Amino acid sequence: MTVRPFVPYPDKRLRTAAEPVAEITDEIREIWTDMIDTMDAMPGVGLAAVQIGVMQRLAVVDCSEERGQAVRMANPEILHASVQPRSHEEASPNLPGVHAKIERPRAVTVTYLDETGAQVEKDFVGLWATSVQHQIDHLNGKMYIDHLSKVKRDMLVKKSKKFQG
Repeated sequence: MTVRPFVPYPDKRLRTAAEPVAEITDEIREIWTDMIDTMDAMPGVGLAAVQIGVMQRLAVVDCSEERGQAVRMANPEILHASVQPRSHEEASPNLPGVHAKIERPRAVTVTYLDETGAQVEKDFVGLWATSVQHQIDHLNGKMYIDHLSKVKRDMLVKKSKKFQG
């Protein structure tokens, strides 16, 4: 079990799009395992590889109550998003001590490579959909605070800096 350290905001890697994964290898599977260990240690419901400094399009999501149901995704892309919105308090270990209510589509259909290398198309609803969208944002160099007004975003960044040190 390896819990990896988080890249601290405003590290430029958090604002850089991750590279696509060419194929699913044992190395990729090991990164996913470390990501799940790191996510569970937070505890959180999702993690993108860029959050731990791995600049590849990898994400894990586990919104199950009992845990152990993590979905491993390489190169996740949203194919369809519902019109109906859902609001949820979001946070990030890269910007500790703060959170904000973000409105996103309530459901999404996502395509990705799974741990066997198969192309999967899966529907996510509710918290699962929120977390998947949050992770894909990270892989695209965006953070949840980018969905806020500049004033609110600046306030959260300032508050987080106080929290960090």
